[in-house]
Formats: sequence, C-alpha cells, structure tokens
Amino acid sequence: MGLLGCGETNTESVSSENRSQEIHQDTPFIQDYSIKYTLEQEDTRPLQIASDRNGAIRVLSTAGLLLPRKGQFLYPGTLVPDTRYRTSKHKIISGITSYDQQLVYVDQQAVYSNAWAGKLFDEHALSSPRLIAGGPDLSFLISDGTSLELLQNGNSIWKGEAPAGTVEVIRFDPQTAAFWVLGADRVDVFSPESQSWRQVYTAPDLTALAVLEDKLVLGTSDGFLYVDKSNGEPIGAIQRRLPATDISCIREIDGRLWFGSDMGAFALREDGTYDYYHGERWIPGSAVIDITAGPEQSVLILTDEGLAQIHFDTMTLEEKASFYQEQVRDRHIRLGFNASLSGMNGGDITTGYLSDSDNDGLWTSMYLGGEVFRYAVTKAPDALQNCRESLEAMERLFTINNVPGFPSRSFERSGYIEQLSDPHRWQPTGDPEWDWKSTTSSDEAIGHIFVYGAMAELVDDEDLQQRSIALIDTLMQHVIDNDLYLVDFDGKPTTWGRWNPEYVNARPKMVGDRKLNASNLIAMLQTAYHFTGKEIYKEKAFELMEEHEYLDNLMRPISEIGTAPEDADDWSKMLSENWNHSDDEMYFLGYWGLYRYAFNDTLQAMYKDAIIDHWEAERPEKEGAWNLFTAMTGTDSFDLAEAVWYLQEYPLDLITWTMNNSHRKDIDLLEPNFRQQFTEAVLPPDELRISRHNANRFTLDGGNDGRSEYSAGDIWLLPYWLGRYLGVISPAAG
Repeated sequence: MGLLGCGETNTESVSSENRSQEIHQDTPFIQDYSIKYTLEQEDTRPLQIASDRNGAIRVLSTAGLLLPRKGQFLYPGTLVPDTRYRTSKHKIISGITSYDQQLVYVDQQAVYSNAWAGKLFDEHALSSPRLIAGGPDLSFLISDGTSLELLQNGNSIWKGEAPAGTVEVIRFDPQTAAFWVLGADRVDVFSPESQSWRQVYTAPDLTALAVLEDKLVLGTSDGFLYVDKSNGEPIGAIQRRLPATDISCIREIDGRLWFGSDMGAFALREDGTYDYYHGERWIPGSAVIDITAGPEQSVLILTDEGLAQIHFDTMTLEEKASFYQEQVRDRHIRLGFNASLSGMNGGDITTGYLSDSDNDGLWTSMYLGGEVFRYAVTKAPDALQNCRESLEAMERLFTINNVPGFPSRSFERSGYIEQLSDPHRWQPTGDPEWDWKSTTSSDEAIGHIFVYGAMAELVDDEDLQQRSIALIDTLMQHVIDNDLYLVDFDGKPTTWGRWNPEYVNARPKMVGDRKLNASNLIAMLQTAYHFTGKEIYKEKAFELMEEHEYLDNLMRPISEIGTAPEDADDWSKMLSENWNHSDDEMYFLGYWGLYRYAFNDTLQAMYKDAIIDHWEAERPEKEGAWNLFTAMTGTDSFDLAEAVWYLQEYPLDLITWTMNNSHRKDIDLLEPNFRQQFTEAVLPPDELRISRHNANRFTLDGGNDGRSEYSAGDIWLLPYWLGRYLGVISPAAG
C-alpha cells in the first residue's frame, strides 16, 4: 500500500487535541421572541398603544380600547374590547399615554386616569384631541392636530394654535423641561414656564420624532437624521442605510432607538447596525403604527394588523437546548424519525401533521448524532432512550424492503401514497400495512455512516454499539457488492448513490461531485474498516486513492471547484451551475469519519488540511455546524465566536414564516457569483427564513407563510451538542 498504508490512527488522541482550543463559557445571553395578538374585530384600525406598571396593555383603536387576550409564544392571542371599567363605556377615548407608569386617557371632555384614585380629571376645550404628552407635576399637553392646550390641576394653563399649522407628534423632554412638537415640515419647542415657542428645525416630509439627551431624532419617508437640540443644526447626513426608510415612529426604550416603518420595526445596535423585526415570525402585518416600552423590559410594536410583544429573556445555550429538546420530542418525532410538522394553517402548530421526507434518514441521522453527543457528555437516560428509538427507525429502513443492504428513504403506513411527498417513489412491502420509499441518495448514505460511527464509538451500550456496527457493515457491503453503487429494487443504481470511478472521474476535475463523492466514499470505507476490521474496506479505499485519484480528488482545493467547461457533458454542466449547499452538509458529516477514523497519521494530516481549506471557503456563512465540525480537527482557528453567534441568534420560533430582506438598504449586495453569496455579510438567523444546513444562508427571501415547523433536532441540537462533546462549549455557568 506504500507510504499511505503505514501506521494507524489513535482515535482517543484525536479527540484530545481540542485541549488547546478556545472554550466558550456558557453564560446567559439575551434571547428575543415574540408573542403576537391579532385583531378580532374586522374593519378595526389600531391607533396608539401604552402599558402601565401592573403590566396592563391597552391599544386605542377605531373601535375603542382593546386589550390582549390569551396569547403565548407560538400561540397567538387576540385584541378584544376593554370592558374592565364598565362606567367608562360611554367615553369616546381619542388618545392614550403612559405617565409615571400609569395609563392616562384623553376623550372628548377631559384628560383622565383610573390611577391616583381617579383624581386626575382635567377638562379641556379642544374638539377631538388625539395626541397627549405628560410633563412635570401631572401637566399634559394635548392636541387635535392643529390646536394645542396645556392642562394641569384641573386648569387650562395655555391654549393656542400650532406654529407649524399641524401637529403630528408631541414629546416631553425632562432635560429642557419643554414639549417638542413635530409638524409636517418643522420642529418647534414649547416652554410651559414662559408659554412661548421656538422654532428649532425645518424640512419637508417629517414623519416621526424622538428626543434624546443632547439631540433630536427625526424620521422622514426616506430615512432619519439627528439634529442638535440647542441650535437646530443637522448632525451628519440623513441616515438611509436602514432595513426600511419610510419611518412611521421613533422611540427610545431602555437606551436603544427603535424605529417603526412600513416594512417592520428595527432597533439600533451599538455597532451601528440594526436588529430587524419584520415578517410574521415577529409582527402581524408590516406597517408599524406605534412602538412603546412594555411590561418586564419587553417592547410593544403596534401594526395595522395587531400587536407584537417582543420579549428579551436571559438564557444560556444549555437552557436553549432544553427548550429545543422539548420542541423535538413534543411534535417532531414520526415513527422514530426526526420529522417536520407540515400542512399548518398560518403558523398554527395545532393544525399540522408529521410529514415524510426524501431525507428522513438524513435528518434523523443528524438529530440522532446530537443525541449521541448529548449522551456522551451527560449520560442522560432520556438521551440513551432517544438513541434507541431513532436507531430502531433507522434499522427498519433496511429491513422494510427486500433489497439486501439497501436503506429505504422512508416508510409509512399504506393507503396514503398520493398524500405523501413524491408518490411515484413509493413501493409496496410484503406487509399490506406498510409502504417504503425508494431511490435513496448519497445524502442519506453519508448520514447513516456518520451517526452509526458516532454511536458505535461514543455510546457505552453494547447492544447499540453492535447494532450500529452491523448497520455500517450492512450498508457498506451493499456498496462493495454492487461495484460502489446503491442499487435499488429495480436492479439499477439510484440517481445519486454513485461512487464508482467510472462515474466519479467522468466529471471534470473542477466539478464538485468529483471531490465530494471521493471524500464521502473514503470516509465511509474508513468508518467501516475502523469498526468491522474487514480488510476489504481498507483495500478498496487504498485502491481508489492510489489507482483512481480519489485522494487527489478529495484533496482538491475548494478554490478550484467551479463551473464545467463548454465541452463538458450536460450532466457535469448541470452539477456545476453554482455551488450546491447540500454538498457542504454531505462533506462535513463525512469529515467525521474521514478525519476521526483516518487509516494513519499521514492521511489524517492531509485530511485536516482539506477540511480547513473547505472551512475557509465557508467562513462568510457563519454556519455553526461547519465551524464546530472543523473544531474536531483540533485547529485553534475555527470561528468559535461565529458558531456561538449562530447558536444564540437562531430564533426559538422555527416556523417557516415568509421572511423578506431583499428590499433592505442596510445590506451590501454582491455581483452574481458561483457560491451564490448575495451579500457582503450574512444576516442573523432570526432575520432569515428557517432553513436546514443544506440551504444557502445568504438567501435573502423565502419561507412559506408559516405552513411548516422544522425540527431543532438537526438544525440546532446537532451543532450544540457537538460543541459540547468537543469541549469547545462549556456547560452553563453555575
């Protein structure tokens, strides 16, 4: 076998290499999520929102006062009429605010409140006031849109017309002890003490106002700008690098600037970028009407279609893992498989069904891998039981069909083929109760071998170990017996289960499948040899590496992968139109067996170079799983911070809401390229569509209006527990 056949690799020494690596200490971070409330009454338009120290939330609408009913995470509530104060039913409330953490109203007669024993009742002289702002000592400036009146202690202190002719916003500023008033094209400040006005700034198309300690923030239909409070001079240029530029409202909440727009809400980060809350994951509808502080450090976002209460809870990664674990076990296990909840009605998780998938074996392999790592770390009995249940489903993929060593894609009870995905792929079994799905691909094969190897090595249960090794041997013997193909029930190779040199090397060297298939097959053969000791697997691997260029193929730098030349065959051209992100998933799952069960140290060092070369190309995606699989090699550089960012930023809500970002002005678009990187920087996971690891994280728009919920088992729990097993993510502090 030459130099490549010398020596052996010690698996234990491989796993200990991470001792010099950086470790993320799992301390609490801020996890945001939304509880939504939709309008119960038709033809109702929300107008304003406020809350008080007791956590009471009130929405002023064209149908009167509304309050939230029910509502919890993933179970939206509704906004219903407020009937708490039956003696106030006759009042026509036209404005609402929060003053000293109490609710204050203005109606056709007075400014009043049910706080302070109801003593606040200041009658006014305006026809239909809708704007109200509180000043010192229970003073209030109100406006009907053209006139203003200052009230205090039951008296009208001042009344007059707006200098700008119109009033859009009123804000009181404790720093200047004055009221700032926004008109359509100017900002004025009113001094209650001198009862005088001062014009501060003028410009057309002003839409929103916030008053900070030393400056104003003014919204327009095309961005926002800062203005010096003292002299009215603009501070810098107008800000248009925003998620959306048509600004409807601005609020400072707990030191952060929040902006409402016609395309959602966004909050300014310390680094000058924005957290974007848009799409049904976060808010009902798109047009934001009002934003204010809510109970328990939440933020209330009022839209044309309802209310979103954005919560900001502290959570560790370990706690997030527990949350996701419940999500998976509650509604994502189908016959032991890790499955999606599909057919949902508008994000309602009580309306979905557990769906079959072409990749039941793959998604389950990835979830099962996470449970293997969890058990290896914690020895949790439920993790071991989960391993048993999912392994049983994986085993049955082999036994439910009559093709020796061939894993089905899936199986399901008979009589429902037309309702299942790809009905033409389903085949009957010998049991009239069951059907099985054919045409299994290389995606499933590499997933199978990855998780059986991990289980055989890391789960200290002899029964599960032996069953896993038997499955490795069963699948790989089928591949060997069938000339390195997956051969289906019809005696023909499946479309993608092809590792034979005749197929692999028919591709030009720059076509990714040539590198991928070589990498995956060597990984699978190494795993089979490592656990069975059968020489045929080792001999075949070295034959392929030394006589058929498989080592050269798998070591080919990612930078050399690209489109096939014009004279290539049509299949190669199709395979290389652009980068296939499913390939990344197959590569990195395969890297477990390629690196960990390398035949010798020489090969292992070469494999490490290939893995890191691939990881370098993937770095812009900040993909948590790929970063953590790279950590397996012991390298000190694997973007741990970006992996943690991925884990922390992934939303708790895994419903496939439609999420759109291509309209944003705060992203830098790139020219079309082979890797389909559409933007300079990848957006946080909670601003993107929900996707698995085989998707392009640079895709800006996507989703299906909340018709499915994905499982956290493969998306999140696999990379988290891999990081825990490798020791680069610590247990939760304390």
